[in-house]
Amino acid sequence: MPLLSFITIRPFVMAIAGALALAGTASAQTTITSQQADEILKELRAIRQAVEKLQVAAPPALPQAPPAPPAKVHIANVSGYMLGRPDAPITIVEFTDLQCPFCNRFATQTFDRLKKDYIDTGKARFISRDYPLDFHPQAKPAAIASRCAGEQGKFWDMRMALVKNAGRLSPALIAETAASLKLDLPAFNACAAGPQHAAAIQKDIAEASSIDVSGTPTFFVGQTTAQGFDGFRIVGAQDYSVFQARLDSLLK
Repeated sequence: MPLLSFITIRPFVMAIAGALALAGTASAQTTITSQQADEILKELRAIRQAVEKLQVAAPPALPQAPPAPPAKVHIANVSGYMLGRPDAPITIVEFTDLQCPFCNRFATQTFDRLKKDYIDTGKARFISRDYPLDFHPQAKPAAIASRCAGEQGKFWDMRMALVKNAGRLSPALIAETAASLKLDLPAFNACAAGPQHAAAIQKDIAEASSIDVSGTPTFFVGQTTAQGFDGFRIVGAQDYSVFQARLDSLLK
């Protein structure tokens, strides 16, 4: 019983105890008068009425309003490296940090199935944006390396190889991956050491900040239009089923 209810009802409980004690004493003496009996009954009736008032059920709670539908965010920039058909009905834009463990989880546990079921089938196109976090020192060099590999037609190969090995991301891993992809290494190294991609990465960061991206990975999913798209936000390394439900609802 809540403390307040107990404090409220306590006098009545004490009164019942007193009345019962009086009745017991009178019974033991076998000399109860009619007046005493009437007083005891009257007191018990009053106590019973008071307790019943306290136990009246509270009015039922008002039904809760249905939750508001998730807000859409307008994504104007749909240029850059893309997987899938340009005219796919659905667009997915990802903001990622290639050293982020949650981005690694998405890449290793969800992306391949998403690509097989939606991107490769022409239902969705996938665009990746860079959002390297300050406390991941290898994230920005990895983003630059992906873009430099992209100059030789290997953007997605480099990007996926690096994010799938986010836990050991380093200059050595970047160099190893570049060699395994058979890139022109002098050209790749010159690009990676140069400033040509820094402005594009900074533009991605500014775009992310303008639509309240605060962590990685963050995705926006919406119906493709000629002027960008209005996308629903999906935050974090969500299960495949979360993307499936959203994509299927948009395709309907």
